[in-house]
Amino acid sequence: MSLENAFVNFTRRDWEHESVDGTVRLAVVGVGGFARQRALPGIANGQYCETTVLVTNSPDRTNAVAEEFGVPHVVDYDSFLAGEHTDAYDAVYVATPNAFHGRYAVAAAEYGKHVICEKPLETTAERSRAVVDVCEGAGVTLMTAYRLQTEPSVRRTRELVRRGVLGEVVQVHGNFSNPLLDHASASTWRLDAELAGGGAMVDLGVYPLNTTRFILGCDPEGVYATTHSSGGPFADVDEHVAFQLEFPTGATASCTASLDAHAASRLELVGTDGRVSIASPFGGVVPHEMVVESGDMRMEYTGPPVDEVLEEFDYFGYCVLTGTEPEPDGIDGLTDLCVTEAIYESAKTDRRIDLA
Repeated sequence: MSLENAFVNFTRRDWEHESVDGTVRLAVVGVGGFARQRALPGIANGQYCETTVLVTNSPDRTNAVAEEFGVPHVVDYDSFLAGEHTDAYDAVYVATPNAFHGRYAVAAAEYGKHVICEKPLETTAERSRAVVDVCEGAGVTLMTAYRLQTEPSVRRTRELVRRGVLGEVVQVHGNFSNPLLDHASASTWRLDAELAGGGAMVDLGVYPLNTTRFILGCDPEGVYATTHSSGGPFADVDEHVAFQLEFPTGATASCTASLDAHAASRLELVGTDGRVSIASPFGGVVPHEMVVESGDMRMEYTGPPVDEVLEEFDYFGYCVLTGTEPEPDGIDGLTDLCVTEAIYESAKTDRRIDLA
């Protein structure tokens, strides 16, 4: 792959290999801010999914959302678990607080429904493994909602790495920070250790973790980490986290995340022959600003953003309709939880944790 061709047809869907008809009917489980503001519009504007059921703890207050997006059925959680309207959907999107992911994913799988579940799959690796096992036993598709794996900037970066434009990747630098309390109250479930399963690492650090694993195409074999919390609203979770991953290729990834810092994100890969940098990859809307250097050549790309949430749901729908296994499957989500637990162990014990 020559550097001159790196940005040709930048937004192509390289996962879309055949034309398919029909849509996957979705039950959206959990109608919080992200579901209302990003997921439901993304599904509505996409090609391969449609929302037919909303599952919420307040059906009356959700009727306006259902009307806005033309969703015919609204049920509460107990009704969903009891199997109401199972004939109205083919798959579920689980967007509840983390500790409830497993409950609704497992219930859906037991009804024979496919599952796309927000990260993390659950609050522990053990509970995540149970979700993976149930979905596998039921023969349904399970996808962890890592939307960056469908984002063009990230996919083009993976191609650059695979085709040797950077030489051998030596260093990865990733960071993601977002001031949580600027847009949420101190009572948010994200600061409840039991509901969230962790703080900055679980909510934000998983983005550079999973994206690095995806781009490099391998899993870390060692990790060293530190965490810090200033108390107050962050007393029960990690407010800041820094971790270093060691990969079997010899590459290292140095990553940070914070729930209490100015909003920022970046991803840079440095290789023996070049580097690539993505501006603001993790903040929700990737601006498609990339710099690639290879040898003595340097190229910049700036293009309009693509709705990565729309891409994510179209990818999931395409996989279900074609019987294709999604790359961000249940094992992908489980692996990140195993690494996350090692990160917390390293921070607690102040030592390197072997993942091999």
